[in-house]
Amino acid sequence: MAQSGIESFLKPSDTLNIKRQKAVFISEAAFSAISLVGLNQLWYADYPRSKFHFINDNEEWLQMDKLGHLYSSYHLGRLGHEMLQWSGTSPKKQLLYGAGLGFAFLTAVEVLDGFSSEWGASPGDVIANATGTALFVSQQLLWKEQRIVPKFSFHTTRFAKYRPEVLGANFSEQILKDYNGQTYWLSANLKSFFKGSKIPKILNLAVGYGADGMLTGKGENAAFLTAENPTKSRQFYLSLDVDLTKIETKSHFLKTFFSVFSVLKIPAPTLEYSASEGVRAHLIYF
Repeated sequence: MAQSGIESFLKPSDTLNIKRQKAVFISEAAFSAISLVGLNQLWYADYPRSKFHFINDNEEWLQMDKLGHLYSSYHLGRLGHEMLQWSGTSPKKQLLYGAGLGFAFLTAVEVLDGFSSEWGASPGDVIANATGTALFVSQQLLWKEQRIVPKFSFHTTRFAKYRPEVLGANFSEQILKDYNGQTYWLSANLKSFFKGSKIPKILNLAVGYGADGMLTGKGENAAFLTAENPTKSRQFYLSLDVDLTKIETKSHFLKTFFSVFSVLKIPAPTLEYSASEGVRAHLIYF
């Protein structure tokens, strides 16, 4: 009975369910408000306020932070869209009110940045946020499905120990802060582009971007190192991936599970190219 109740709850409504729609709007508003208040207290409270101002940080971290904004905006918008789909809201309103969730929330974060003397609102971040939202919306309008999905993978690096306050003191912090270990991917479902082929429905081809040797957003690393002084470099990747949402199942619990974990790139054989190392092959790359 419990399993049946979960399945019934997770099953999207065929028609507009007002109670579900109200619950979606209320939960999104509450999540956004609580997150922004908490972020303000935990992140900005220790730094003095200033007049609203902009900064140009487009050259920092070899643009890894910008890809993080695109990725976050896309998946927050995807979440908003799927929640309204669950409530039976019309496809037009799913895009209008759901897909824009990521852009709206991250723009509010930029406003907080703009009033902090330590940071500042970044036009580059806003453009990245808009790009992530546009990637989702354009595919829904063009194909009524998401054929190309931003994904994320991470591995620990040796650099975090030199600046744990910036790159993270433990694994959970490093996932968010250590750009050296992050890789952002665009994962394309092959069957979606070649409908008549015998390609498995779940098989994707992914291209990735990462960067290495970064201890500061910009400037030299030497001040933070003794035994080594790495050179900042970009890496480009080509790999196989799996689209979990293409796994056929009647279980709405599993469909939800697959949707949640589709934000992550599956570890797989990968080719890497960088100017410093040339082409390298990884049996499994995280």
